[in-house]
Amino acid sequence: MADPVTALAAADPLLMGAATYLGATVLVVPLFKRFGLGSILGYLAAGALVGPFALGLLQDIEAVRHGSEFGVVLLLFVIGLELQPKRLWRLRAEIFGLGLAQVTVTGAVLAGIGWLIGGSLSAALIVGLALALSSTAFGVQILRDRKALSTPYGDRAFSILLFQDIAVVPLLALTTVVGGASAGMDANDAYVAIGALVGLVLVGHYGLKHVFRLIALVKADEVFTAAALLVVALAALAMQWAGLSMALGAFIAGVLLAGTEFRHQLESDIEPFRALFLGLFFVGVGMSVDWQVAAEWWWLVGAGAILLFTTKMGMLYGLTRILGSKHYDALRIGATLGQAGEFGFVVFALAASDGLISAEEESILTIAVAISMALTPFVVGGVERQLARAAARRDPDMLEIEATEVAPSKVIVAGFGRFGQVIARIMRMRGYSVTLIDNAPRRIRLARTFGSEVFYGDATKPDVMKAAGAETADAIFYCINDREGATLAVQRLKQRYPHLTIFAAAYDRFQELELRSAGADHVIRETRESAISLAAEGLKKMGDEAAVDEIVEEFRRRDEELLRLQAEHGMEEGAEKMRQRYSVN
Repeated sequence: MADPVTALAAADPLLMGAATYLGATVLVVPLFKRFGLGSILGYLAAGALVGPFALGLLQDIEAVRHGSEFGVVLLLFVIGLELQPKRLWRLRAEIFGLGLAQVTVTGAVLAGIGWLIGGSLSAALIVGLALALSSTAFGVQILRDRKALSTPYGDRAFSILLFQDIAVVPLLALTTVVGGASAGMDANDAYVAIGALVGLVLVGHYGLKHVFRLIALVKADEVFTAAALLVVALAALAMQWAGLSMALGAFIAGVLLAGTEFRHQLESDIEPFRALFLGLFFVGVGMSVDWQVAAEWWWLVGAGAILLFTTKMGMLYGLTRILGSKHYDALRIGATLGQAGEFGFVVFALAASDGLISAEEESILTIAVAISMALTPFVVGGVERQLARAAARRDPDMLEIEATEVAPSKVIVAGFGRFGQVIARIMRMRGYSVTLIDNAPRRIRLARTFGSEVFYGDATKPDVMKAAGAETADAIFYCINDREGATLAVQRLKQRYPHLTIFAAAYDRFQELELRSAGADHVIRETRESAISLAAEGLKKMGDEAAVDEIVEEFRRRDEELLRLQAEHGMEEGAEKMRQRYSVN
């Protein structure tokens, strides 16, 4: 029997690589999240630990980078699913106005700095433009984590990232031309790219929803998931064949499917793969840190990363302020996009092969980019804390629940909107003490004018709910508009405080299923009961008063049965029941 070392050496390299990646992820990422450093930094640290310049458990950086590109592709597909085509059209001025201004102006400033410190003009131009591009993976992930993709600053940040993805192709062509190689992008290449884009849009618009409807009839979840991954892969490959960004192809496919009935199912199926492959991308970035070069040139690498981040953040702040963003939104955009991006690695490698920069300069730039990525979560967190303190100074009555001694209450109401207000009033009428939490200063001030003490806090965060008294409360009512945040919060609360009875308000049927699956004890759709009441009044006025109670009860029974079937077998199950006519004697 072979000894363990020999057996490991003879093991399949792909399997060993996967085991190493998964092992490092499982060990390192939870530690970083536990100490509040976030999962992105955890993946970077895991990559640095197992990479060729540390423990050496993973050696092939390029193979990891190529495999991890699929994570960025899947991320853009999911983002596309969350964007209706109308919203994308609304952002066109931001994409081609602000996006173009950011790349050209920031690129010119960074190129000027590079030229002033001794680089050739051609090398400074290419490196400056490459550093002007931000990380799609970091930027979008941070926006998603902070539930900011649909906010004004999220719209602008995403528009900039989308234009940067488009700008990658001409930048690569420019690098080749400046480096003296033969081929740039000629007219034929441009026609191919435009044709591929038009073809993808036409096929996606007229064909994809019909394909998924046919697949849905099979009622096999694994086939549906395979079809979703196939669509992403084909869209990405089509764009790569046309010389465009693979992520752009996946994004377009996602947008085209955003308006279909399969949007939520697709997002749910893709999410586990997106998270794993995106984690692999960050591991690849961590692996690229050459500790020997970093140690030799530590002062240059550190100063370069800080100079890069502060310059980009300042340029982004200035441009977005000039073009109409508020001060705090401009700060958030600058912090979110201040790092250099993953495409910089590709451009630096191409520039080195064409002789524009040396191999050592490529290593220094690569490490500086990786450090700028690692700085991002700290800068974003620091900016948010400063903005919160500034808001508190402007409005001293805005009590943050984590900084306040809260009297124990039997009931916690998270979200003091139209739904939460009614619940709080009824609970108080019965004599229950109620702790109220909201994150909208306007609603909090309005509530105080009516004598209600509402605390400021993000009810999706476990620490906030702990400060609110979740450990000793009997019940919590979740009445917040943050769909993903509410589902995740319910899941975490149920795990931490199994004694707690959780009531949740759902926006629609999809969210009701999600909340039930997450562990909510009682879920009510916001419009369901009011719609039933209105329909009952209509039946009474039309002469069916005697049968109203029976009809309503039958509707509730069938609706509950349908929800149970859909929870077990998917949304398509039970469609026939919805079409059945109610027969009441």
